[in-house]
Amino acid sequence: MNLPFTTEQFLQVFTNYNQTIWPLQILFILLAVICVILIFRNSVYTNVIVPAILAFFWLWMGVIYHIIYFSKINSAAYLFGGIFVLEAVLIIYFSIVRKKIELGYNRDLFSYSGITLIIFAIAIYPLIGFFFGHIFPASPTFGLPCPTTIFTFGILLFNKGKLPVGLIIIPVIWSLIGFTAALKLGIYEDTGLMIAGMLTVFLTFYKRKNFQSMNSL
Repeated sequence: MNLPFTTEQFLQVFTNYNQTIWPLQILFILLAVICVILIFRNSVYTNVIVPAILAFFWLWMGVIYHIIYFSKINSAAYLFGGIFVLEAVLIIYFSIVRKKIELGYNRDLFSYSGITLIIFAIAIYPLIGFFFGHIFPASPTFGLPCPTTIFTFGILLFNKGKLPVGLIIIPVIWSLIGFTAALKLGIYEDTGLMIAGMLTVFLTFYKRKNFQSMNSL
């Protein structure tokens, strides 16, 4: 896959974005922490506030990052932006309208996997990037597509019931696109994006299969 931009141009987009929105990156991390706290507390507000925050992240990435910044070096960013906005709509639809999202901590494989992905997205991802020379502001900070998609996978794994497959299609597609492009650009921390996507797909269908088996008894 030939990319229409260089690594230097790609990193410059991060620089322009990060310098312009600073210090909102800190706010985004605080919002992520609030999501985790609400999930662990099993608050009555969890299934409204957490999906709303997730939807905000995807709307932000679609409009601000893709359409406003990334589109300057890649015309496909307009398409990516539209897809990310669609994911924001799907999150609200499945959580608020259909009420298919019930988030909460359980001592099981799904919750353990979820918190691992969240920790990776917020803390380990930037450390790996730093090791490879991706230093702020020329780095993919939390609130940008790849680390935030990993975070999204982590949050969704806390769903107590069957996770709607329609909710993970776009993040999984992005994990493939982002991972492939990132490797060509030397953003090796995005290896975690592919792993997170594969893990979420496996656990989603594993849980759905178990639910079907229980309902057939």
